[in-house]
Amino acid sequence: MYKGFSRIWTVYCIDRLQTCSVPYTSSFKRVRSAKIGELGYVFKRGKKHDKGNPSALFVPVPVKPNSDDINIGEEFTGRLKKQDLLKILNKFYQKPEVRVLSAENGLDDQLLHQAFLSFRRHCLEHDLPPDLHIIISDILAGAGHVDDLFPYFLRHARLAFPHLDCLDDLKKISDLRTPANWYPQARNINRKIIFHAGPTNSGKTYHAMEKFLSAKSGVYCGPLKLLATEIYHKSNSKGTPCDLITGEERRHASQYNTIAENQEEEEEDETTSEIKSMILNEPELTPSKHVACTVEMTSLNDIYDVAIIDEIQMIGDRGRGWAWTRAILGLQAEEIHLCGEAGAINLIEEICNTTGEELEVRTYKRLTELKVEGTALGSLDKVRAGDCIVCFNKNDIYSVSRAIEQRGHEVAVIYGSLPPGTKLAQANKFNDPDSSCKVMVATDAIGLGINLSIRRIIFYSLVKPVINEDGDKEMDVISVSQALQIAGRAGRYGSAWETGYVTTFRADELGTLKELLGRSPDPVAQAGLHPTAEQMELYAYHLPHASLSSLMDIFVHLCTVDDSLYFMCNTSAFKFLAEMIQHVPLPLRARYVFCCAPINNKLPFVCATFLKMVRQYSRNEPITKRWMCNVVDWPLPSPKTIMDLVHLEAVFDVLELYLWLSYRFPDMFPEVRLVREMETELDGLIQQGIFQITRLLRNSEEVMKEDNGEARTVRGKTLSPGRDEARGKLSDMLVARGLITPQMLKKLQQELTSENGDLSPRSRKGSRGRKK
Repeated sequence: MYKGFSRIWTVYCIDRLQTCSVPYTSSFKRVRSAKIGELGYVFKRGKKHDKGNPSALFVPVPVKPNSDDINIGEEFTGRLKKQDLLKILNKFYQKPEVRVLSAENGLDDQLLHQAFLSFRRHCLEHDLPPDLHIIISDILAGAGHVDDLFPYFLRHARLAFPHLDCLDDLKKISDLRTPANWYPQARNINRKIIFHAGPTNSGKTYHAMEKFLSAKSGVYCGPLKLLATEIYHKSNSKGTPCDLITGEERRHASQYNTIAENQEEEEEDETTSEIKSMILNEPELTPSKHVACTVEMTSLNDIYDVAIIDEIQMIGDRGRGWAWTRAILGLQAEEIHLCGEAGAINLIEEICNTTGEELEVRTYKRLTELKVEGTALGSLDKVRAGDCIVCFNKNDIYSVSRAIEQRGHEVAVIYGSLPPGTKLAQANKFNDPDSSCKVMVATDAIGLGINLSIRRIIFYSLVKPVINEDGDKEMDVISVSQALQIAGRAGRYGSAWETGYVTTFRADELGTLKELLGRSPDPVAQAGLHPTAEQMELYAYHLPHASLSSLMDIFVHLCTVDDSLYFMCNTSAFKFLAEMIQHVPLPLRARYVFCCAPINNKLPFVCATFLKMVRQYSRNEPITKRWMCNVVDWPLPSPKTIMDLVHLEAVFDVLELYLWLSYRFPDMFPEVRLVREMETELDGLIQQGIFQITRLLRNSEEVMKEDNGEARTVRGKTLSPGRDEARGKLSDMLVARGLITPQMLKKLQQELTSENGDLSPRSRKGSRGRKK
């Protein structure tokens, strides 16, 4: 159970190191410097490294002397004195002409300095090639000029910096100024682009869906699997066969019918159930002409009559914007319907100008009224039926939900890391008019993808962690777009609440909220781009010794982007995984796919399991259900504390990761059905924990009190608070980070106690015998 404990703890420590200093620094540089000759160059990281100077990415490769060289030059001209040699080399470096010639050959001042230091060290420490020895002798004798050294210096510089020979090719590969030209098939179609612009609850997606359902073929591209699943169910229920494709799931239209039949039938025998189970897992089903998918899974090879790209304003997202750019530029569809905020209209119009396509804009107004209340909530005693308190971190979610339940209200809870099934279960409980649950506590996860019958949105805070342009996390007031998106969830058209209300919990934030909701969404200025696997392969061809993380960094720094329309998406998550698995032998394409895996790199358990999967893959050993059960310690018990629940959510992420990889490497991740059954069972455990979240919080407090200083007995020994203070602090960190559950902690403490002091009677007897 604890074989991987030390590795998990190591990942945790590295994670802590990154948060308090320069990201990805110490351990990475030490590992790379140990094999600098094999890499060719090492990326020197910093929080804000020299973005405008690609030379900051490189350090010179040590140039080894040619073992076949014999010091013939010394026989002809005599031995050179190091003092004379050093004087000549320094004089060479100080000449302005050397800098000009070096710049013409790709050596700016920074590279020139490093190359010269390497060249000088090489000349002083090793025997010189005969031709160079003779040239230097001639210069010392007055028969040559110091400028004659430049060809030899340039030869050395190109050995020290291999990228100099292919810098022009690298720049051509990373020329991203005309991304519309990457999709010639789409450019051959006379596409009609229609932008449905409007706020939340304005019916814009509804009107686009009417065209989708009536078309002969169509594709819906959404930001979340929940939205794609909703369109899948809606299309099939209205008689339009539609398949579902997400990163972790493929579902055929016939599977919807089978599921519906199963729900209608009250009883069925085992034989019928087994047959239907086989139908659900039949791989040779004919694809439907309609598809609902997440935007990253959009196929650019299929031809459709109608395509819908939902939440088009996310084209400006710093992490995922590239997927919307790819879809709008590359989809082969006669009609493309874009749904989203009006702030993206100008950008989409400019992009359409580059493709030669016209844009039609249809604007919509909100169907129900949304009112900002004149007073803040102030106290949770004022919570009423239909209220949704929006928090931006889990700690607030836990504390607020518990406080509300203590006031006699049943609470539904929704936040981002919950499984989709649990989110839907909580949403259904809240939406059910016959349910006793009338209050919800949620994060901004409700802003997209879930239809909720909310009367009033209450912002518990207006400050949330955001990722800036440098990829760093900082606290800031939510954007206008986020405020409108979340507040707009109140008063949904067709629900019990025709009028929506919105307010804040704190009185001092109400004015800020009114200001945010009174403004139009900020215009989306640029669309995201991201390097493709093919571009990385071309880079690797030219720079065969570079790590994938270094290739990505070099690409980002060398790329040319039309910044009036586009920007390069943040690649920190990709590089994090690339560095984690750098030591594992993998083909480049497989390595690229693994680095695209959608995992939360803040969860050490998930990262450690991901690394184990990659190692198993590299050994060409299939990742089976048995292997997975061993890694996640399956079966898992019902959660008793919040940290148990956090651990279950991390395990669910691991199972989702397996399913995501199974569609990229089907031979190595073969047991999809069995793992999906594990996922379904785990979803039930998590739902059970969410329904009892107050009890979990209470149990967590008792465990923390027990760990934090109360004297307790372990195997007959009374441990005082002082003696166990260090262990209590360590246990707090482990449990709080979700690395281990309290049950795992107790078992670990028992094992440590057994190893360090509490020897068995037989062991003590053996010890006494040896003393005698």
